[in-house]
Amino acid sequence: MTLPLVVAITVVAGLLTLLGIASTLARRRIGLLHVAGVCLLEALLVVQAVLAGVDLARGDRPVETATFLGYLFGVLLIPVAGGLWARNERTRWAGTVLAVAAAAIGVMVWRLLQLWEATRV
Repeated sequence: MTLPLVVAITVVAGLLTLLGIASTLARRRIGLLHVAGVCLLEALLVVQAVLAGVDLARGDRPVETATFLGYLFGVLLIPVAGGLWARNERTRWAGTVLAVAAAAIGVMVWRLLQLWEATRV
């Protein structure tokens, strides 16, 4: 877990949140830009998961390993679920679905970092 990667994920998640809110306010469905944002966010999260997996394999573990792993796997699923739900949503609320998913990611990655930086065993 590195701070620059967490910041990058947070920036992308924040931009995707704003893009989703803008779509809702414009009463539009999501477009290709939204999908590209979800793909970029998911790619960054996969990189984060791989780096965390390597550190875990080396024996560097947070005290709350089960909680950390729950967040790590959950954070990988939310953009996919939010993106698919938003893509299939036929109303203007698709942007809101995407915004909520992206905002949740922004919070979860900081919690992951907090769990990682806590005293390790």
